[in-house]
Amino acid sequence: MSMKAELRNAYHHEHASADAAIARGELDAAFAHLERAHILSQRFAFAHAWTHLRMLTVGWRRRDAREIVGQVFRSVAALTKSKLWVPLGNTGGANVNPFQPMPAPPDLRPYLD
Repeated sequence: MSMKAELRNAYHHEHASADAAIARGELDAAFAHLERAHILSQRFAFAHAWTHLRMLTVGWRRRDAREIVGQVFRSVAALTKSKLWVPLGNTGGANVNPFQPMPAPPDLRPYLD
């Protein structure tokens, strides 16, 4: 299964926004964009895993051990479990239960239907 163009564009927009925030040194803003990218990419193993790896890099820059460890495990799970089941709407950070579905932000919902 491949991403539809609108979903792919939204996903890439969130990653580009994260890149811009990282360049400005705004790691919290970058992580927020990656959380949004995570919501959009959950059903697509490689995009999902890439988003977790990007979250890992932000965790590394923050020197956040919990995030680093959490993202290592989540990256592997994204590659191996995305086709089986994902908790829709989950933001993907180590601060949330990886099995907990969450409501998606209203502006992202049209991409998920």
